[in-house]
Amino acid sequence: MQFEDLKIIEPILRALAEKQYTTPTPIQERTIPLILKRNDILGSAQTGTGKTAAFAVPILQHLFADKQKNNKQRKIKSLIVTPTRELAIQIGESFTDYGKYTGLKNTVIFGGVNQNAQTDRLQNGIDILVATPGRLLDLMNQGFISLKDIEYFVLDEADRMLDMGFINDIKKIIAKLPVKRQSLFFSATMPDNIVALSQKILKNPVKVDVSPVSSTADTIQQYLYYTNRKSKNDLLIHILRDTKINQVLLFSRTKHGADRIVRNLKKQRIKAEAIHGDKSQNQRQKALTQFKERKIRVLVATDIAARGIDIDKLGYVINYDIPNIAETYVHRIGRSGRAGEAGIAISICEPEENTFVKDIEKLINRRIKLVNNNPYPQTEKPMTDKEKKAWEKDKQRRKQAFFASRKQNSGRTGLGKYSR
Repeated sequence: MQFEDLKIIEPILRALAEKQYTTPTPIQERTIPLILKRNDILGSAQTGTGKTAAFAVPILQHLFADKQKNNKQRKIKSLIVTPTRELAIQIGESFTDYGKYTGLKNTVIFGGVNQNAQTDRLQNGIDILVATPGRLLDLMNQGFISLKDIEYFVLDEADRMLDMGFINDIKKIIAKLPVKRQSLFFSATMPDNIVALSQKILKNPVKVDVSPVSSTADTIQQYLYYTNRKSKNDLLIHILRDTKINQVLLFSRTKHGADRIVRNLKKQRIKAEAIHGDKSQNQRQKALTQFKERKIRVLVATDIAARGIDIDKLGYVINYDIPNIAETYVHRIGRSGRAGEAGIAISICEPEENTFVKDIEKLINRRIKLVNNNPYPQTEKPMTDKEKKAWEKDKQRRKQAFFASRKQNSGRTGLGKYSR
């Protein structure tokens, strides 16, 4: 099947052709015709399946048809709510690309930056709004945004939205939407709380379940190194000596861990940057842009910050820390091997993470290929519960001593944080 077979209008087909999109992915093939028929959708699809185009293309087509009939002042007719700034920007770029020849206007709003540029664009008039929940409610309360004209509503990455504590914000937004609307609900996973939320948003939805979370793309080769905690960094440097690994998205469990990895890589003259919640929006966007332009080799990310990152032809993902939730592994490695491209996922496992690997292999129903040519093999055993408690206690003691020492040294200057 080709995009032409989905009854997509010429202006959008032309834009898709410029992006070299000819064959729709399974979720696009199944979802676009349903949305064009104005069905509500309950969509379940893992990362990298082409979900954004699955809802952006038919929404653009609806809005274009509406505009031809009624070319009055622009009002916000479509609202897409998504959990992170990166994902919002990505979706906005997709609407811009696919709607290039439609004359429709979209904008993206998110927190962490000055609102003036965003409110200026809103006041100039837009058709499509892509937003994170906090900034959306803020600008609604200030009177910059009204949802009374919304005809097409998309809640994207609903499971991540709830994980990040946005449930009350989502309920407030839904309460302001017109009753008569078309609603599209997408989530990578469908636990009971997500299903309950979807029932409050959707009316007689058609369920589209393309690829269960337990599956990984066949185009992704998966490799596993077992090592010790203290040799993880040395093993990472060893892996990166392979110059073929020229662009890699690397996952860290924590923000501090991500920063530490970047410092260690830079000591080895490997260009790397981190993105996580403690970084400003400008810092995150700069790092992501440099990564896309291949000005840096390694982008180190935490799971939440990485949601929404879409890099064309990304060949490599490295799990520096094995996730303790098996489904997270599927989402991570799905950043490579997108749209039928080949990808390689490498995982570095310390003793405390051995059980996580077993959970992952059980979920994906396959063994991850073990790399035997490993100069830093795992020789230690996982800690017992007693050893874990002692280690955590010692870690906390060292942390408290560090901050106490820093506070004491700062006090001696009499100038606190302003001392040089």
